[in-house]
Amino acid sequence: MTEPVIHVIDDDEAMRDSIDYMLEAVSMIVRTYGSADEFLAKLGSLEAGCIVTDVRMPGLNGLELIRVLAERAVPHPVIVITGHGDVAMAVQAMRAGAYDFFEKPFEYDALLGSIRLALALAPQIDQSQVEKARLSAILDTLSPREQDVLSGVVDGKMNKVIAFELGISPRTVEVYRANMMSKTGARTLSELVRMVTLARG
Repeated sequence: MTEPVIHVIDDDEAMRDSIDYMLEAVSMIVRTYGSADEFLAKLGSLEAGCIVTDVRMPGLNGLELIRVLAERAVPHPVIVITGHGDVAMAVQAMRAGAYDFFEKPFEYDALLGSIRLALALAPQIDQSQVEKARLSAILDTLSPREQDVLSGVVDGKMNKVIAFELGISPRTVEVYRANMMSKTGARTLSELVRMVTLARG
């Protein structure tokens, strides 16, 4: 079984580096991200483990990130840290699905203990859930029109039928199909259908 990875998300570079140093000092594998959006961009290749995220960040904030992860069935426990914490925000984070909550400045030993407990107490990560989240993230890169064509393909419809239903030419459908294969990395139609089935299962 591969070692779990601790994914640290914080727009404060000094804080990222500090947590990274602390975790690597105890032989943990760490990945750092400067924003929730940067983290989500890597969701398609996300290693199993634990997420430590700041709350107040430019763009998507930590609470919004937790909700997105829940929607995409990402099974990683999430630990929230913030420099502006209060009871209301802690309750919000917990209700959104956070495993634990820390207000800066915090004791690194306490954070480390929480990370270890999250990894130990979390049920063995269901690899099918990890794969489902990975495939969902890949399929999310398709444009709305590509998604429409994909639905037709998965339903087993011929190009000319898909074209008629969408009001486009069969040649355009072929272009969309080629784009889908390229974006998803699927080598065959059956592999593409399998990806969709797993992601939506």
